[in-house]
Amino acid sequence: MQHSSCHIRFCLFIKPCCCNHHLELFLQLIRCRESVQMRVAVVIISDRVSAGTAVDRTGPELAGFVQRQAGWSLVPPLAPSQPPPQQPPPAVTAVVPDTAQAIQSAIRRLTDSPASSPSHADLVLTSGGTGFGVRDVTPEAVGALLDRAAPGLVAAVLAAGLAKTPLAALSRPVAGVRGHSVVLTLPGSVKGALESVEAVAGVLGHAVELAVGEDRAGEAFHEALSGGYVHGTASASGAASASGGHAHGHGHGHGGHNCSRHDHMERKTDSASASASAGFLSNDPSQAVTRRARVSPYPMISFDAALGLVLAHAHVLEPVDHAVNASLISHILAADVVAAENVPAYRASIVDGYAVVAADGPGTYPLAGIATAGSAMATATTSLSSGFVSRIATGAAVPAGADAVVMIEATEIAETSADGTEERAVRITESVAPGQDIREIGSDVRAGETVLRAGQTVTAVGGEMGVLASVGVTRVAVVRKPVVALLSTGNEVVDAATAGPIPLGGIRDSNRPALAAVIAQAGYQVVDLGIASDDAETLAQTIRTGLEKADILITTGGVSMGEMDLLKPVLERSLGATIHFGRVALKPGKPTTFATIPADGSGSGSGNTHPKLVFALPGNPVSCLVTYMLFVVPALRRMAGWAVPTLPRVNVRLAAETDLDPRPEFHRARIVFTPAGFVAHSTGMQRSSRVQSMSTANALLALPAASSSCRRLAAGTIVEAVVIGDLA
Repeated sequence: MQHSSCHIRFCLFIKPCCCNHHLELFLQLIRCRESVQMRVAVVIISDRVSAGTAVDRTGPELAGFVQRQAGWSLVPPLAPSQPPPQQPPPAVTAVVPDTAQAIQSAIRRLTDSPASSPSHADLVLTSGGTGFGVRDVTPEAVGALLDRAAPGLVAAVLAAGLAKTPLAALSRPVAGVRGHSVVLTLPGSVKGALESVEAVAGVLGHAVELAVGEDRAGEAFHEALSGGYVHGTASASGAASASGGHAHGHGHGHGGHNCSRHDHMERKTDSASASASAGFLSNDPSQAVTRRARVSPYPMISFDAALGLVLAHAHVLEPVDHAVNASLISHILAADVVAAENVPAYRASIVDGYAVVAADGPGTYPLAGIATAGSAMATATTSLSSGFVSRIATGAAVPAGADAVVMIEATEIAETSADGTEERAVRITESVAPGQDIREIGSDVRAGETVLRAGQTVTAVGGEMGVLASVGVTRVAVVRKPVVALLSTGNEVVDAATAGPIPLGGIRDSNRPALAAVIAQAGYQVVDLGIASDDAETLAQTIRTGLEKADILITTGGVSMGEMDLLKPVLERSLGATIHFGRVALKPGKPTTFATIPADGSGSGSGNTHPKLVFALPGNPVSCLVTYMLFVVPALRRMAGWAVPTLPRVNVRLAAETDLDPRPEFHRARIVFTPAGFVAHSTGMQRSSRVQSMSTANALLALPAASSSCRRLAAGTIVEAVVIGDLA
């Protein structure tokens, strides 16, 4: 972003009144346009527009508005990863569907790219998905990405909308700063989008200038507004008397806005806030039970919004050097791999037969030698002359002078040795072309050729391992896999290995063994923290210990509203965690909690400085496993470098009528393939404590919430299924 000197243009005039001077200064602030050169991205968020089934009318209008502003330029369209067929190039920077992942991916590309990149945006304007609809996830998706919120911009947008229609109260705008870019969400309608951006256009240049961090950005702006008098100091070009002594008051009086650049850009930290109740949503364990919240204070968010928050905070880990051995399976390559040598390294026969000179043609020829795979018959010392043949095995080196191989099926023995054990002459019955059935040096892979690309998975199929072994590569760079710490909580929880009957009121710990097994099977290291009692101090210390060794901590139990549910208070109050969500509109797993804790550098010994992820899963065993699949697996995969971290989904037909729940449900089922496609069979009663419902499941059916018009789905209804196991 480039800047010229700040000039104020007055866009609004008012009638004289007793407070004319005060109001005029306020309006100068709100309506002024700075000569700020900035790159603006317009992102349209719409399922139908992105799929090509609807025409985008808002995008061109917003793009036109941007191009009419002095100093603003539109960021050109981003190259889509999967462009819709037969769709013309968009008139805006990007068009994405109403999914948190797609929205966040586009914003990251625009804000996280280098400032010199053509795709970098100083200001990102999104349009769509800010209402109350089921698919409206823009506020949650964008909010999760912001480093600092901008409530003033939100208030201005809402005030402008409410001045025109009470329906503006149904809009959920979000604004703030990510990195050095300003992001503002707008409604999807043409009228709503334009009115919203016009309401704040006069201050967006200043906001961008401050976000970028231009020297004296704040001072220059207010100096221009106040006629050169800022913080009690008159500039060379302006006099305090010109504003009647009012400039100083203005510099401090609009909502606490301070023109010190340091105040704008420095994040606030308050060590005292960690122990204060103000600002915490979690219950204070030190308070009497009668004074604690009776209803969860955590807002209920949608599954898509929750998953978007998880993926927004799951950062890809650093590359590590890894030997090419069995433990490499399921790792993601962090760099391209090039062949260390030619494959094959010598001219090799493709078939069993006879090496020949192709020009000799069919006929009877004496045997000149024998070449088997691995034999010492090398082309450097042995040469085949015209009129002779050499018996050769598959994979053996073709002797010099030979330019083809005749397969054994096209030959006959013409003469044998005296004892009849070896052929002395062979009759060739078919013609061959030069080069037939010979693998030339480097014909499979040439030394220096790229054989595997960064981002590829080393699968258990064996292909990648075979390639690496064949080209002489013994070590590769891969994305480090996250280390996972497991902790069960609760005074009632007893280790599963406890012999004999357990005490009355006790529960065997099935969560930790089940999670440990599935995590280890996926190739992640597990740190077993055991079982922690319902004591805040013990719980906090155990979590600290786990996070010193791991990148992700998974706890089970203690996340609901009971007296001894301490996870949320301990995370917030003792460990300084940010709880990103504490309730999800989901069955099973409503109290699922996701938090991040700043890394202290100790990490897992890797130097990773990204925040540690904490998943506080419900204690019921089914809820625990289902939410692990839905939230933790995508986080693990994202951190391990997977391009698509979520579990695959397929369409299935319901084998039987299925009741719907008031919440969206992930119903455990077994899906089997039939000539008509996949058919889903329920695993029976879906109570969250009944772990048997997971024992034969290989899928989670994504069922919608019940409505007044639909309370059950008929047999044969097609739904999506999240694949969690092998398909039958």
